[in-house]
Amino acid sequence: MTKAQLIESLNFEQALGELETIVRSLETGQAPLEDSIAAYERGIALKKHCEAKLREAQAKIEKITVNKNGSIKTEPLDSGE
Repeated sequence: MTKAQLIESLNFEQALGELETIVRSLETGQAPLEDSIAAYERGIALKKHCEAKLREAQAKIEKITVNKNGSIKTEPLDSGE
């Protein structure tokens, strides 16, 4: 299993937790340059993964509205109001 495949298998919380760990590690400046570069590259991949997960979640969110006649319907949250 490659690192890219491993990232794809992470849920949002797991990916965000790992990204936070990488950021804290990079902030200390204690890691060797090669390790810091690898961590930075993995951090970018994790960030992209988290953004994709957020976009997926946003697409699933719906707004519940009540019509004038009292019927209920749902529509996408960002319907342009």
